[in-house]
Amino acid sequence: MSKYRTAPASTDRMPTGIPYIIGNEAAERFSFYGMKTILAVFMTKYLMDSAGNPDLMNEGEATIWVHNFSSAVYFTPLLGSIIADAFFGKYKTIISLSLVYCLGHLALALDETRTGLTIGLTLIAIGAGGIKGCVSAHVGDQFGKRNAGLIEKVYSWFYLSINLGAFISTLMTPWLLEAYGPSVAFGVPGLLMLIATITFWSGRREFAHVPPKGMEFIRETFSSTGLKVMRNLILIYAMVAMFWALFDQTASKWVFQAQKMDRNFLGMELLPSQIQAVNPALILILIPLFNWWLYPTISKYFPLTPLRKISIGFFVVVPSFLIPAWIEYRIGLGESPGIIWQLLSYLLLTSAEVMISVTCLEFSYTQAPRSMKSLVFGLFMASVALGNLFTSLVNTVILNEDGTSKLEGESYYLFFAGAMFLTALLFVPVAMKYKEKTYLQE
Repeated sequence: MSKYRTAPASTDRMPTGIPYIIGNEAAERFSFYGMKTILAVFMTKYLMDSAGNPDLMNEGEATIWVHNFSSAVYFTPLLGSIIADAFFGKYKTIISLSLVYCLGHLALALDETRTGLTIGLTLIAIGAGGIKGCVSAHVGDQFGKRNAGLIEKVYSWFYLSINLGAFISTLMTPWLLEAYGPSVAFGVPGLLMLIATITFWSGRREFAHVPPKGMEFIRETFSSTGLKVMRNLILIYAMVAMFWALFDQTASKWVFQAQKMDRNFLGMELLPSQIQAVNPALILILIPLFNWWLYPTISKYFPLTPLRKISIGFFVVVPSFLIPAWIEYRIGLGESPGIIWQLLSYLLLTSAEVMISVTCLEFSYTQAPRSMKSLVFGLFMASVALGNLFTSLVNTVILNEDGTSKLEGESYYLFFAGAMFLTALLFVPVAMKYKEKTYLQE
């Protein structure tokens, strides 16, 4: 018999375990985005060989590394989700892989060579990726029928906590790297991951620990209903992947572009990596704005289903990459455009993120059969991996032997903007044909 509650509490109020999950997520996201924010700069300016000599990557090679890592981080949720749903349950899976995650940060902090980089990123990919789908599903598991109406609000809070942690770390870790070097800059996120793990463990008696389903997971996953659900969602997630192919370039190509721009803003000289802090800062503003004003206003004239929000978001992404194309054109003339132009791109891209990513969290949970919650989140996370893999492959193909690119300047951004526009057009009929069916824990 389990020593923990195995089903949601029968209440119309907020579950008592939610603050522990939100606190864990804020600290974990601080650790992840803090590390990821400085990754491209670390590889091009700080990487050493075993003798202590510089062993730097060029921008093209660093871009491939960043997106291969991101791809690995978002493919491993599939493995973690299967382990959680079928064998160990979400709580045990999250705690175990969080410790692996901590070891990855430790490796980055202690070893500034390619060996340390490889070991650290591999462990973080296993740890961070393995828990991602489980944590998102664990949030939804805390709710039953009486308080199901609060799920949308909590996933908004969940996303806000992600971006609060990301905002602070995106400002702090580039400064730590510049002032104290890689060991401290990678060590602080590692400490936050340890705090995240302890916070989650502290809430163990407040959570609903939905037990693993064992063979029932296998039967339901490969039943006609399970296969149909996965088929329909995979088609949607495959198109969402193109959004991530563009979005995650804020940690690679947009950083390198910012290095060539005038970064004076409101009297401050921003570091290239710090520009990424605009994204989580905007999230903190836009989620409440969209939920309380924009969505209700639009819904008076055009009812906004989750898939309609995602569809609109796809079209908003396109101009967010047309602006960087124009910036590259101006850089090609010797000019140094103001960083305000990239900030405008961030506004459009973050607006799209609210409509696509936040909506996908709630949508994924409600559309997943009860024994497949983590697995479906794993499939959603795989869309991020697929998008990053696409970006990595494109950059591999266009990279010349001398480090230059076959898609130079504005042509690079126009290529991705065109791919996103085509995806947005194809998504419309897919969204119109999809039939929603809601599944909640009993």
